[in-house]
Amino acid sequence: MLNENHALIFDFPELKKDIVYLNYKNEVFREESKKYHILDYDIRQLEIKGCPTNDEHMTQLKLQRANLKDFLYQQLKQHHDSVSSTS
Repeated sequence: MLNENHALIFDFPELKKDIVYLNYKNEVFREESKKYHILDYDIRQLEIKGCPTNDEHMTQLKLQRANLKDFLYQQLKQHHDSVSSTS
């Protein structure tokens, strides 16, 4: 879907506490999350404006967003699993 917000909190609501915790406590997660959200916003703005870029550029942006999301998800799952195993 065009202009769909892919914020981590929307895509992984079950990991909301982990997202908040890692944004507060983990500098690497916080910085990569910031990059992810800026990139997601930029992609949505291009979609709203009728995509004033070529397909190759848009594909690169979306691939970059997917790679960042995968990295962040792995960090979230690792944190979530470590907290769950100690509870």
